[in-house]
Amino acid sequence: MAQPTVVISEFMSEAAVARLSQAHATAYEPDLVDRPEALQAAVAGARALIVRNRTQVGGALLTAAPALEVVGRLGVGLDNIDVADCEARGIAVRPARGANADAVAEYVMAAALQLIRGRAFFATEAVRAGVWPRGDCQGRELAGRTLGLLGYGDIARRCARRAEAMGMAIVAHDPLVERAEGARLLTLEELLATADVLSLHVPLTESARGLLNAARLACMKPDAILINTARGGIVDEAALAEALKGEKLGGAALDVFAVEPLDGAAAEVFQGVPNLILTPHIAGVTEESNERVSAMIAEAVLEVLG
Repeated sequence: MAQPTVVISEFMSEAAVARLSQAHATAYEPDLVDRPEALQAAVAGARALIVRNRTQVGGALLTAAPALEVVGRLGVGLDNIDVADCEARGIAVRPARGANADAVAEYVMAAALQLIRGRAFFATEAVRAGVWPRGDCQGRELAGRTLGLLGYGDIARRCARRAEAMGMAIVAHDPLVERAEGARLLTLEELLATADVLSLHVPLTESARGLLNAARLACMKPDAILINTARGGIVDEAALAEALKGEKLGGAALDVFAVEPLDGAAAEVFQGVPNLILTPHIAGVTEESNERVSAMIAEAVLEVLG
């Protein structure tokens, strides 16, 4: 194959890849993200690069792609893309805003429902073994409790609508929002103290890095649930693990991590931690959302390429 015009370094829907291939020479290798030298060689003459969240777009990779005109992001967050460097080089950056929002909102509610029911959904092995641990599995209900949203953008608002339908009260903290339809705005301290379920929806800025540290986690209710589908690095993972071990929090679901995939040290933090759900940065990825995201980015890239 000749030098490709479009390089795709992570997974994308087959229909969207076919759409791109009809218009331009396209190299689709979902494992390129794990082969940095091959990735740099692939983008040498490329006009478009399409990535998810693992490909780091900046520095050496941009230097290796002098003809690059557009970076398509199969998702929303841009912390793996040096946007300023792209702008300086005249490279357009196109995220898939809104295309996976419903998937993330459904994940948040599913995680909240599992964790609020205590150990019920963690009892499979005990039940299979003939144990009948009903006393440990009683759990609680979401109805009548409070969902706290740290950040009140599109995904948070979709979570709010679903939670309200389930009988929850909605509170939020977002310094960029003056009026929050569907939620009562609180200070960060008030939010932490009020939420029965706290869901994070902020980008990983410098001010957000380590935002949920040990001191702030200690401000939460001892039976509160924390859900992070935003970005790793916002939550102090070691402090969270200790809070769960010490029964100072009721549970947590993490879909994003400071190190992805977890390496030995990062994985060790979570060993033996109770009431914890860990998923591999998949909250926004369903069969349906993958098709929407992929189609949106394919069209955005084609629009730039002409």
